Amino acid sequence: MNRRIALITGALGGIGTALCEEFQRAGYYVIATDRQEGDCACDRFLKLDVRDLYRGEEARHAVRRAVETDLAEGGLHVLVNNAATQILNRTDDIRVADWDETLQTNLIAPFLLSQMFLAEIEQARGSVINIASIHSVATKPGFVCYATSKAALVGLTRSMAVDLGPRVRVNAINPAATATPMLLAGFEGKSKELDELAKKHPLERIAQPWEVAKTALFLASPDAAFISGACIHIDGGIGGRLHDPV
Repeated sequence: MNRRIALITGALGGIGTALCEEFQRAGYYVIATDRQEGDCACDRFLKLDVRDLYRGEEARHAVRRAVETDLAEGGLHVLVNNAATQILNRTDDIRVADWDETLQTNLIAPFLLSQMFLAEIEQARGSVINIASIHSVATKPGFVCYATSKAALVGLTRSMAVDLGPRVRVNAINPAATATPMLLAGFEGKSKELDELAKKHPLERIAQPWEVAKTALFLASPDAAFISGACIHIDGGIGGRLHDPV
């Protein structure tokens, strides 16, 4: 196989779908995973709940066996850890189960996948890209578990970049509000509220999924060869804005 290979998790979500489309359009052989069955722009689809990787070696071996033929010659050029869960709960009501699901999905699975395919990524002189969130640096009530997990994912990104040094580049992306089907469904019949959300961003709009995907594509490219341990904000400037009373 002469094509560069990308492994993308959470492939059926709004950002995941855009990631698969952009990487395949750029000529990558795309291996996509999601915990549900579905269609996306990929060359191979694997049904995978990334939490299963935490639960035992058998699941990890099964994933490796499923892709070992694809990776046999050239290695893995980019791993995009995009799968995530968002459990909303206030501090008073957070359960241990909420932490388990959140951290297993948003933090431990990205680490385990990076560790599992480290040799193949190094062989390809490739990189790991973690899809974090604006919530890693600026959050709001009810997002305690999610925001904590994404802040930890950014910390993991920086730590692994230092630990792996020249072997494998590791970077993260912090998207803010993005026009995914899930977000837009939440604003169905609420065009005024969606417009207000957009206006809170200095660019006065929210992100499009392809803008996140193209940033990932850049980070995976040779043009980003000196970028490692970075966390790029795709946030329309909202991360630096105060909202004081008028």
